[in-house]
Amino acid sequence: MTDTPKFFVCRLLAPRPTFLQDITAEERALMGAHAGYWREAMAQGMVVIFGPVADPAGPWGLGVLRVADAQAVKDFAAGDPVVKAGIGFRYEILPMVSAVLPG
Repeated sequence: MTDTPKFFVCRLLAPRPTFLQDITAEERALMGAHAGYWREAMAQGMVVIFGPVADPAGPWGLGVLRVADAQAVKDFAAGDPVVKAGIGFRYEILPMVSAVLPG
């Protein structure tokens, strides 16, 4: 990581609006692997916060990453088990103009 990390908002979109109501056993296992992937990155200092968002229009996940550059966040998203599974999950990634952190 560079001396000046960049922050990115990652929005993980589920494969369908009814995902939380009709999640399959395979999808539940993938979500467990997904959470583990993000927890590991958090332990390494890359993830600031992450979790599911209860949007009435359909569920999605929010994550904020602290990385060296845009390529690092793209690589991270591509390595997520739910994306690698190829079942319809996708990320929207936006750079933050600035980030205010505690301390």
